[in-house]
Amino acid sequence: MNSANGAAVVVGVDGSEPALRAVRLAAGEAARRHRPLRVVHGFIWPLLRVPLGAPAEGPPGGGLRHQAQEIVAAAVAEAEAAVPGVRVSGEIIDGEAAAALLGEASTATMIVVGDRGLGGFAALVVGSVAIQVAAYADCPVLVARGEQRAAGPVVVGVDGSARSRAAVEFAAEEAAVRGARLHAVHAYTHPASTGPGDMQPLVYEEGQLRGEEDRILAESLTGLGERWPEVPVTREVVHGRPAGVLAEASRTAQLVVVGAQGRSELAGLLLGSVSQAVLHHADCPVAVVRSPG
Repeated sequence: MNSANGAAVVVGVDGSEPALRAVRLAAGEAARRHRPLRVVHGFIWPLLRVPLGAPAEGPPGGGLRHQAQEIVAAAVAEAEAAVPGVRVSGEIIDGEAAAALLGEASTATMIVVGDRGLGGFAALVVGSVAIQVAAYADCPVLVARGEQRAAGPVVVGVDGSARSRAAVEFAAEEAAVRGARLHAVHAYTHPASTGPGDMQPLVYEEGQLRGEEDRILAESLTGLGERWPEVPVTREVVHGRPAGVLAEASRTAQLVVVGAQGRSELAGLLLGSVSQAVLHHADCPVAVVRSPG
């Protein structure tokens, strides 16, 4: 995570109610971390070469540019009302929304977005901007969805990979600034068969398998108590599908943290199936953290 002194929490706005929920969430994050809040609106219209000013026959306060200014001003006012004393600035950035936010990622503490915005299809529970930013940002991305709670643990999904170790570190920091408990969850499923062409169930010893899963979780949390001694940590190893287990845990959590697969040799948005499923089904805000590199 970018922890440069003075790095802002960045929130994307488009005038929608989900974006205003993201503003309120981002204002809280900025205050807890003693960071400024930067409100960003991606203004795509200049790329489409359409008139931006007020029409000659219309009111002087009309036009697309003025509308964008009002969106930013309303978001700044929302942040100041939600968390009095938070330092807030706003800016209109010419370009598509996801691109504008990704341009902020290298210098941001985190980026906060709504789970969907204006102009999206109703069937998309999580909008394309949230998915794109979460997949490609070089800083943690917090998606405002579900219920925003002041109580409950910070839940982190652990699978033993480098991406989940980055998620654990971020989750511990979040638990520290929130004064919350960190609940580390490792979910596993049993292998279905011995291999290709063999439809017979795989024979395994349950105690041995459970011991291996416990070891994976313990290794992923190694040294956490030294780095974050003030954070109480609970562990849970669950037999079940990770996405479903984390979605269930989100019902009483104030935040769920997952690792992002990021980009691989295949082009496209490769968050990973678990991360995408949690984004679609969580009942509280979700932070997506990409591992360095």
